[in-house]
Amino acid sequence: MKVVLSIAGSDSSGGAGIQADLKTFEAFGLFGCSAITVLTAQNTTGVTDIFPVSPTFLKNQIKAVFDDFDISAIKIGMLYSNEIIDTVKSFIKNLNIPIVLDPVFISKAGSNLLNDDTIENLKTLFSFVSVITPNQYEANRLFGYKIGDIDSLDEILTLPCRVVIKNHKIEINNNIRSIDTMYHGREKSVFDTPFIENNNYHGTGCSFSSAITANLALGKSIEESIKEAKKFIYCAIKNAPKIGHGSGPIGHKVAGEICLMEKN
Repeated sequence: MKVVLSIAGSDSSGGAGIQADLKTFEAFGLFGCSAITVLTAQNTTGVTDIFPVSPTFLKNQIKAVFDDFDISAIKIGMLYSNEIIDTVKSFIKNLNIPIVLDPVFISKAGSNLLNDDTIENLKTLFSFVSVITPNQYEANRLFGYKIGDIDSLDEILTLPCRVVIKNHKIEINNNIRSIDTMYHGREKSVFDTPFIENNNYHGTGCSFSSAITANLALGKSIEESIKEAKKFIYCAIKNAPKIGHGSGPIGHKVAGEICLMEKN
């Protein structure tokens, strides 16, 4: 069995962060390990408290996992501070395995979760990862990206890693589609699924990046991994358990079963 590692924050409600990553890994038949960067008190309505772990404790978590397992791929989520970023960088800079970075620092509502100097430090990880998966707000802050503005792609197109900008909502032939776009050098690939209008989106970004990680660990190409991840998230939103009083979690288990059935 393939083993993968998530380095990310903990969501006490179980829908995002480490918890979502582990559910996603299991849905694709992988064994997931974790190294927690920050603890949160949160539910589907929001975050009420945050408690970061020490860089030393994070280092010990990662080392314990690598000492015992052959890790096939890594997903990185919220890193929270410069010290945490530097700790992660010291581990990944010499690795030769797929690494997916979800740069969690601006929420879907546009709220900043990290300060400016920490965001700049986050960019130093780009040389050591395979894929980054910013939302539109994060892509704008990192690169000056603007939808439809070709000139805003200049910095993205020079990066050594691939960049997947998530979830543009576009109308095509009277149908609303959810579009993710991957850029690598002068190459552009578009991945789309029907857009689902509901309130069950908690943890979709975390689960998308961990689904890409899972498929890379299984030996698939980056393009195929993104395609499988996009389909997984669509199925997970469509089959959400409809719990909580805010933006509800998605249905990882059912989505995994559907993806497995389609392969067979």
